Amino acid sequence: MTRTMQPKLLIGGAFRTTGSAEPIAVINPCNGETLWEQPACGESDVAEALSHARAAMKIWPEIHGWERGRILRSIADEMRARTDEIARALSLEIGRPYAQSAGEVGAAIEQFEWYAGEAERLFGDTIPSRQGGRLLIESEPVGITAAFTAWNFPVNLPCRKIAPALAAGCPILVRPSEQVPMTTTLIAEAIVAAGVPDGVFQLLLGRAEAISPPIMAADEVRKISLTGSTRVGRVLMAEAASTVKRCSMELGGHSPVVVCADSDVESAAVQCAGFKFRNAGQVCIAPNRFYVEDSVADRFIAKMKSEAEALVVGDSQDPNTTMGPLTLASGREKVERLIDDAVRQGAKLVTGGSRPADRNAGFFFSPTILADVPDDAQIMSEEPFGPVAPIARFTDFDDAIERANKTPYGLAAYAFTGSHARAEALSRRLHAGMVGVNTFMIAHAEAPFGGIDHSGMGREGGREAIRDYQNTKLSHIMAS
Repeated sequence: MTRTMQPKLLIGGAFRTTGSAEPIAVINPCNGETLWEQPACGESDVAEALSHARAAMKIWPEIHGWERGRILRSIADEMRARTDEIARALSLEIGRPYAQSAGEVGAAIEQFEWYAGEAERLFGDTIPSRQGGRLLIESEPVGITAAFTAWNFPVNLPCRKIAPALAAGCPILVRPSEQVPMTTTLIAEAIVAAGVPDGVFQLLLGRAEAISPPIMAADEVRKISLTGSTRVGRVLMAEAASTVKRCSMELGGHSPVVVCADSDVESAAVQCAGFKFRNAGQVCIAPNRFYVEDSVADRFIAKMKSEAEALVVGDSQDPNTTMGPLTLASGREKVERLIDDAVRQGAKLVTGGSRPADRNAGFFFSPTILADVPDDAQIMSEEPFGPVAPIARFTDFDDAIERANKTPYGLAAYAFTGSHARAEALSRRLHAGMVGVNTFMIAHAEAPFGGIDHSGMGREGGREAIRDYQNTKLSHIMAS
């Protein structure tokens, strides 16, 4: 029997269904109805959570890395046992088809499994000193940390922060988007069931304006990690400066795709459509600007069109649905604005461009393809974060690279080519933290994930991520 879903706070090891602020309704993007109400933290709840985190700092770093690794593997097991329930909550809260949601849970489980091994390998270095004795280089937990996460990947985004923080020996406070409290509550239940000590992990649901300021003002919080917009990232970095907090930021992106004539054009189009319309285009590393060599552009557009029109737009709980709605009404309005602007400036509407006629409730929008989009259309410089693919043509390879690099963002970039020399050139010259050549698979638990320039700083995944949660200490030890 399926239990009733109720979002909960987790403070000091205790789950709570009420907070000191007014509760918040969570809207189902498929029909506009209220799914449930979440308890919301006020300033007093945050203060209490900080006191528990201070107490946890005396316990968690002292637990050996092997034991922390064992607990992280137990979290993975607990999440695996809850996969169906987590996937159901995710699907309801953001509108992603249920059949596609379990994959995200699996990716999050891999984070805990990978960082369990990293916790076991937190070794230092010893260097013989030229002055006598030895130089001992050790890593220590940076201290209390805080994570602020977006709604579009509500399992993987927080877990990519929680896993390395716990592995490094850091207590962590997590404030997820107001849209996904139930998904995050289920993650919290798995973490508690795995045996994480009280106060080491805490879940603070509620409004950013109530939770973020006291966390940012607290000197004992030594590191923050954000997945969100560049605008919010700038605000948090400015606030972090007053207490010299370390920052990891995965911010906005506007990923280009360069499709060369020597590629397998139809295969490239199938991959591009599949990843573009994944999660209704609400993916930070989604392909957003397509630059296709002119001699194969018509073939590419035709295949993208057929792939887009084959998608089944519908309710996230319908097993036949392959693309759900946008999660927020404001997201749909933004997509409509960008499409209207592009068409006014001469872009051709190939397919889509409107709300589905058979979907009168919720935030649905048809998969859309625009062709011959001019470079000065807003959609070529502003991230759509929705199911619209703007396609432009190129004839000169160097010109394509220059246009692809023309935004201030540098999260991800992609290219398709059959030439090894061109693949090397694209990897080298595309200005981004991550480049996929003939693939969109660039997110791996064992590899660094992150951007450059206005797309942020720091990395999640791989060995690089855990370093952001550690301080390096040098001791010179001489014989007495």
